[in-house]
Amino acid sequence: MFGLSFQELLIIGVVAVLLFGKNLPDVAKKFGGMYRDFRKSLDDLRSQVDFTDTFNTAPSKPRPTRKTYSDDYDEVSAPKFEPPPAAPSAEEAE
Repeated sequence: MFGLSFQELLIIGVVAVLLFGKNLPDVAKKFGGMYRDFRKSLDDLRSQVDFTDTFNTAPSKPRPTRKTYSDDYDEVSAPKFEPPPAAPSAEEAE
């Protein structure tokens, strides 16, 4: 049931009893009503919008894939590295 094991359902039940206590039947009734209303509105939406054509039809033509090749990458666009000039040595400064 919902992918939960018995132990997980038992823990959820204990937590629900601790949180709601005597109000648990009323809370469950309200939750059930909200779930029923949600399902009803979802079914109404499904009846208004027909999704079967959207998901069951394949596109009439596959899109052609364009392969573009560019020669822009043949030239180096970054500047060439030039090391800084050497600092003058003490002998040259005299």
